[in-house]
Parts: sequence; structure tokens; C-alpha cells
Amino acid sequence: MEKDRIEMNQGERDVLKAMSLVLSGKRTQSEAARLLGRSERQVRRIQRRLEKLGDAGVMHGLRGRASNNALDQAVASEAVSLYRRHYLGFGPTLASEKLAEEHQVVVSVETLRGLLLRESLWQRQRHRDKHRQRRERRVCFGEMVQADASEHDWLEGRGPILTRVGMIDDATGRIVCGFFASETTEAYMEVLRRWIGRHGRPASWYSDRHGIFRAEEKVAGYAQKRSVPTQFSRALKELGMELILANSPQAKGRVERLWGTAQDRLVKELRLARARTMEQANAVLEAKFLPWFNRRCVVKAASGNDAHRPLDKRQDLAAILSIQQLRHVANDYTIRFENQVYQLLPPAQAGQRGGKVVVEQRADGSMKVRFKGRYLEHRRVEESKEEESKEEDGKVLGALPPSPRSLAPGPIPAGGGRALAKGRAGDSTRPAVHRPAGRSGRTPALPCPSGGGSCGSGNQAWRPAPTHPWR
Repeated sequence: MEKDRIEMNQGERDVLKAMSLVLSGKRTQSEAARLLGRSERQVRRIQRRLEKLGDAGVMHGLRGRASNNALDQAVASEAVSLYRRHYLGFGPTLASEKLAEEHQVVVSVETLRGLLLRESLWQRQRHRDKHRQRRERRVCFGEMVQADASEHDWLEGRGPILTRVGMIDDATGRIVCGFFASETTEAYMEVLRRWIGRHGRPASWYSDRHGIFRAEEKVAGYAQKRSVPTQFSRALKELGMELILANSPQAKGRVERLWGTAQDRLVKELRLARARTMEQANAVLEAKFLPWFNRRCVVKAASGNDAHRPLDKRQDLAAILSIQQLRHVANDYTIRFENQVYQLLPPAQAGQRGGKVVVEQRADGSMKVRFKGRYLEHRRVEESKEEESKEEDGKVLGALPPSPRSLAPGPIPAGGGRALAKGRAGDSTRPAVHRPAGRSGRTPALPCPSGGGSCGSGNQAWRPAPTHPWR
């Protein structure tokens, strides 16, 4: 009874059901081919197998037999044995490579994986997608703002490609935006300046990992890089705002969805206004889109409290939202900036010469020089044609640094003020001078020649040896 029983899967039973009517003459071969999704030639071949083998004719001919390409059982047993002795914990890929290199046992990765799973020496490692859920809005207005930029053909070919930089409040959806030539630090600072002027300082800033907000540098001897402040992150720190960097575009989805709305509605508003320049686009943005969005698309915050903070008296917004760079003060109280020389005017501050000053490039185009919290008066040094400029290959170079000889102190008369007064009164006697001890007196930057000897005059003066090349 058991010998007459044939195990079939559902597909084979469906084929047998359809073909049974063909064998009895109640169904044509073309109709069976249409029902089974096969050609008439295949149906005729199945019919001949059923007539010869009976119901077993619908089964595959290799059912119950080993594959012609099956791995030899002795090789499989040796591979598993070697894995147990030497490579426990190795993945199938690495273990397959080691078996071939070290033991000349060639087993494909997937075959070895199946052998290890059957022997419970390996477990499937399923890589599931990371579950994400929508982040709830912040509770208070001003608790966090999201910022981003969108480069798009906002003017639809009527003008240049513009970049829209914007901020959106996470709790309410209120926005402040502007059109700029590109996504720059200055553009983000300008939008933040507008936001602070209207609402105050937000508690935190949420943006992507653009180089404007985050920078790294290599450290000698270390493989990992370290974070360094950028101009914008420095400004946020001075404003007391926390910088939060998103790991994916989906994390700041609120501002990303803003661009979808703007690229549909705002583009059409610009088309109706026939805007062709960045100035015209900003006018339409301020007059049409921002009032509509902040009236129709904002929501009420969960809390009625405002998390914005006013500017402190000590916080100069124009200075904070500026591009700041350090410059070294030369001995003649000059600094170099953008291939120009600037003279710092008196009075001089303690530690100013040879120290560092902060040069601020402000949004209004002005330049300020700050030293220890104080702003210094300065003027640009005009370059003379003879000494302070050179022209090479059509390029005008900056002013030359001052000669160190011009900074050398003059002889100091013995007796101080009295001797100086006598000299001025017409005394013909040449006053004695005190040379700086251990130096020639020519310049404070040049020491006495090396090799011994004195810096004096006469017989004690230093002279080169007879074998010196100068002689």
C-alpha cells in the first residue's frame, strides 16, 4: 500500500488534475496548455509520460536522486571536520577561503553554509531594515529650528539658478527664508540674523552634516580625525545655541517637506510675478509666500511658552555673525589681510605687538579689528610703486614687510637726558654711547658673530681667521 503512494506538491497535483481530462478526451491539448501556462508541445510531452508512467509522470525525473553536481560526501565530511577543529566561529566566506588555501579542500561558500547550518555550527544572520518612527514635534516655540538649503530652478529659466536657504520651527512650522546665489556660511548667517531679529535666539539648531556646520582635521600619529569649529558653529556657540547634526535627510523631514511645498506653489507665484532676478524673487517671497505659509501652514505648539531668549547686552550680533580670522601683529603694528597691509593706529595695547588680533568681515562689508575685546582703529597702507609693490607675470604683489633695520634703536647717550640736552645746546663734544651688552648695535635681531671674540672696536674687534674664505 505504501509503495503505491506518491508524494506530490501542489503544482504537480494541479498539472495532474488538468491533464486527467485530456487523457479522458474531455479537454483539448490547446485548452490545457492555456490553463497551465505552457506550450502545446509541453502538454503533449506530459501526456506521453502520463500514459507511460501513470501519475508519476508529472514528477521531476531526478526526484529522490542526488544531483549530478552534488559535493562528494567524503569532501563534505572533511570540510565539516576541519571547520570544527580549526575555524569555529568563522563565517562561511572566510572559512571557504581558508579551507582552499590551507587544506586544499574546495567547497563553495553556499555549499559550506548549508553544511554548517545542517550541523548547527552556523546561524542565519538576517539583516532587517532599521525601524524608524516619526519624531514628535518639540513642545515650545523656539525650542528647536531646522535649517537647510534647496538649489532649484526657481525662476524656470528666466534668470539664474538660485538657492533658497530657510529655517523652520519644529514646534509650530513657522519659517524664515531667503534666496541667495549659493549655499554659503554668509547665507545661513543672514537667515539666522532675520530670525533673531523677529523672534529671538532659538535654543537649538538642527541641520545636516554640511561642511558649513561641521569640519574635521587630521591629527599627526592618529588614524581618527578630530572635529574643529567652523565659522557658523563658532557663531552658534557664542549665541548659546546647541548644534544638532542629523544623520539622514529623513531626520529633518519637516524642512525637507517645506521644499516640496515651495517648489510647487512658490515657483508659480514667481511665474505670475515674472520675477527674473534674485532681488525680485526675494520681494515675491516676502510679500506673497511667507505671509501665506505662516498664516495657513503653521500649527499651534503643545505649550504656550516661548523658548526664544533675547540677546544679552554683551552679545554683539553683527560681530558674532561675521567671518572672523586671526592675524599676527608685526613689530611695526601692521597686519596683512587679503593681500593688503593695514596699519593699527595708536594707542597701543599691552601685548599687542607680536600678538594676535581678530579680523571681522561683517555682513555690511565693513572690517573690524579686535584685540582682547577692544576694537582698534586702523587704516589701509597705500602701496608705493618703488618699494612696496612688484609686478611679475602680470600679477601685482602685496606690500613688502618693513625692513628690520628701520626698527633698530639709536645710540643711547651716556648720562641720559643731560647729555642729550648738552648735545642739543651746541656742545661739540661727542657724547659717549652705551652699546647693548653682547650685541653689535646694528639691529636687535642680529647677534654677535659666532666663534668667540669681542664685539668692541679697535684691537678687541672680531676679525675673521687667516684661513677664512673671505680673506
